[in-house]
Amino acid sequence: MVTCTPLLPFEALGRNWWFKAESLQQGGAFKLRGAYNRLAQIPAEDRPNGVVAFSSGNHAQGVALAAKMLGMPAAIVMPADAPRVKLEGTRALGAEIILYDRHSESRERIAAALADARGAVLVPSFDDKNVIEGQGTVGLEIAAQLGHAPARVVMPCGGGGLAAGIALALPDSEIIVAEPFGWEDMGRSLEAGHIVEVPADAPFTACDALQTRRVADQTFAALKEAGARGIAVTEAEHRAAMRFAFGLGLVVEPGGAVALAAALAGKLPQDGVETVIVCSGSNVDPVAFAEVLREA
Repeated sequence: MVTCTPLLPFEALGRNWWFKAESLQQGGAFKLRGAYNRLAQIPAEDRPNGVVAFSSGNHAQGVALAAKMLGMPAAIVMPADAPRVKLEGTRALGAEIILYDRHSESRERIAAALADARGAVLVPSFDDKNVIEGQGTVGLEIAAQLGHAPARVVMPCGGGGLAAGIALALPDSEIIVAEPFGWEDMGRSLEAGHIVEVPADAPFTACDALQTRRVADQTFAALKEAGARGIAVTEAEHRAAMRFAFGLGLVVEPGGAVALAAALAGKLPQDGVETVIVCSGSNVDPVAFAEVLREA
């Protein structure tokens, strides 16, 4: 049910560099993989009650699309300040949207109460075994497309579902997670050896898809076991990466561009090792995207 997205040569950095264009996935991001895998596990007799999820947009669209494919109702708790393109995309897929204030309300509590009241299945965006395994199909595809597991994979990281899934799928590959500066909680957690939450005074980032205050125990454990490490990028660096991708004919949203940003900024090892960069999403507001392009 998911699209096998292209693995493209990244010749700007050398012949051993590639990027995986998950920005071309159905729903505009990799999230359909995990969402469909989770929803497909729901018994037929429970499907009429539907599912509830919480998301700033990409998981929302993944769940909405998976629910539509499987003939299930879906309700998504989304922040009121989510990019309009993500709100409209989720609504267009037939999902019910419940808005909340990300600064004063808990999306987890709202979603849990709604699921309980409706007898629906709660579908977390990353803290779920089936979701993590579904995201891991990105790694399986990369290995199939190359004909072998790459030496290194670099991917955006919010809650860590994509990174953990790839780490489990490619146990012999070096895993590096990229995050926006000030929100690099997975990287700091891996360095500290325990989960470190994002502080309340974290700086602004346009990477709405990566604004996760605390990573999950499951995702952290998988990445710690894999020996993963993190890299942080600035707002200017991910904006430059968005412009670079557009020059190649790809639309990549801020959070989806952070791994590419790390590569372009020279923050990754320049050791000639075969490296795959994951561009994870394309759901960017057109007006905001135009502003980024005008900076060139």
